[in-house]
Amino acid sequence: MSKLLWEPSEEHVKNANMTKFIEFVNKKYGENFESYFELYDWSIKNIPDFWAAMWDFAEIKASQPYETVVEDLSKFPGTNWFVGARLNFAENLLRFKDDHTAFIFKGETQKEARMSYSELYNTVNRLSRSLRDMGIQPGDRVVGYMPNMIETAAAMLAATAVGATWASSATDIGPNAALDRFGQIEPKVMFTADGYYYKGRTFNTLSNAVKVVEGIPSIEKLVVVPYTEEKPDIRNIPKAVHYGDFLSSEGGGDIKFEQLPSDHPVYIMFSSGTTGKPKCMVQGAAGLLVNQLKELVLHTDLKKDDVHWFITTASWMMWNWVMTSLATGNTILLFDGNPNYPDPKTAWKLIQDEKVTMFGCSATYINYLRAQKISPKNDFDLSPLKEIWQTGSVLLPEGFEYIYREIKEDLHFNSSSGGTDINGCFCTGSPIQPVYSGELQGPGLGMKINSYNENGNPVVDRQGELVCEAPAPPMPLYFWNDPDGKKYHNAYFGVYPGIWRHGDYVTFSSKTRGVVFFGRSDSLLMPSGVRIGTSEIYNQVEELSEVADSLAIGQRWQEDQRIILFVKLVEGQELDEDLKKKIKVTLRKNASPRHVPALILQAPDIPYTFSGKKVESAITNIINGKAVTNRDALANPESLDFYEKIVNELQK
Repeated sequence: MSKLLWEPSEEHVKNANMTKFIEFVNKKYGENFESYFELYDWSIKNIPDFWAAMWDFAEIKASQPYETVVEDLSKFPGTNWFVGARLNFAENLLRFKDDHTAFIFKGETQKEARMSYSELYNTVNRLSRSLRDMGIQPGDRVVGYMPNMIETAAAMLAATAVGATWASSATDIGPNAALDRFGQIEPKVMFTADGYYYKGRTFNTLSNAVKVVEGIPSIEKLVVVPYTEEKPDIRNIPKAVHYGDFLSSEGGGDIKFEQLPSDHPVYIMFSSGTTGKPKCMVQGAAGLLVNQLKELVLHTDLKKDDVHWFITTASWMMWNWVMTSLATGNTILLFDGNPNYPDPKTAWKLIQDEKVTMFGCSATYINYLRAQKISPKNDFDLSPLKEIWQTGSVLLPEGFEYIYREIKEDLHFNSSSGGTDINGCFCTGSPIQPVYSGELQGPGLGMKINSYNENGNPVVDRQGELVCEAPAPPMPLYFWNDPDGKKYHNAYFGVYPGIWRHGDYVTFSSKTRGVVFFGRSDSLLMPSGVRIGTSEIYNQVEELSEVADSLAIGQRWQEDQRIILFVKLVEGQELDEDLKKKIKVTLRKNASPRHVPALILQAPDIPYTFSGKKVESAITNIINGKAVTNRDALANPESLDFYEKIVNELQK
């Protein structure tokens, strides 16, 4: 059994939103639940009742109530949720109009701004009028090619207020990658900034934005937000207008929130696009809203007095997820730049100074802190910090233990896993349960998930594939430009008919009911037909003091597959025969002989997506003779050069 790291106090349990929801369900349905898993089991056996309770508990604002919670649970995919309801996504996020701080913006260059809920409401009111005045209607697409700024949030809220569908990418992705995304959905308006800051450098990105506009004939207006310059020169940029000039001068009054069907498209989200053009996943307003509020209010326990910072950009689904927390009235800290600049303590000073209560980050960030031997608890006052929320990729048990040893002993560490596909989580935390090392606390409420073995049978206490056996509201409505639904079906339902195959490799614990993740099942290694999760290798190799990072892939070899392990070493280290032997002995002893790679090679860098995930698929393609065309989809595309240079040698 995994190591117990934290148990919530009686007071913590008593004050948790999850406890209040259990009481709400008990009263509404005549139940007598006392624990999280009693509630969870009920939520997947009584799916319509659970989502009806969540709709009421979250106090969803709708001009017309739903007639039916879910059309047909046996229709998977393709069922409809909250049938008959009419509502507006932005109206639900802008339910507060007081002087409480909505946003704190902090830039890497010490630029900062604050905005109250009343100021945000007024800004969105003016911006939505501007969009309406230029003819934006429900269903039109509005996109942001933006840093993580207040103006990015305001643009999303204004677009969804008028019924437009929003999509965004950060300005640090190249113009070709932006074109691959936005070009497919033909937006009418694009918001951008003149540049951004990263690691003390200023990057001018207006030329990138111009390339995107030139490549998408449907764009009628380019709205330029000043950031790196006070008033950037846009005189020679066709269709460009300054944000301040675009903003309607008419203020005051109420926002006209377009009332739309529950399945009206609110977001288009993009897959990473590392091996081809990104998939465009269309997500519905009501289903997304209710599920994200479930995760924010119940699983994350957010309240109005919380200060909430998640390290993200507008390219990652966590940005969209964070935006929905406006509905709780909390304060969102937006940070643009590198949180480790000029040193890894920068972020923790910000957490201390702004009294952050909920901090979100990736596994990559936590691993970086560990490697740098940062101990925030010794340098900063973190007494307000109640929760750390981690997602993005698999975190090793040592990462869990680092949190409690070096950051804070008494906090809820909420390790979660889901996907851009659902803009949320299949597995996540619960503030009323204990935390065990290396385990996500359990399935999310209402998500009927399971683990299947290679024969498609449910298994516990052994590794299998994560599946979802019933529809859930946040699943995509459809993929863009997929009229017959084939792309959608093949993405999730091609292996198990009527069952969503998510693509993660997991183990469900019968003792704790927690879930251990081992990485993407599409990056599984299969030497001699034995299934190996790449994280099983990383867990061992990256604990060695000489290794900074690693990446394992499978290469087709002599009618089988061989494992190749690439290691990025700590500065000053060298991959000699002794270190190779040490790696092999460690894997053989702590994992199995099957985990020992056929080849170990030193690499200068490991490729990552913008959301901090290792890009095993791209390197697998390269090593097996396939090209990677979408280099701009990577955070460090230059890292591919090394692998492309050695591919011929590896194929001999």
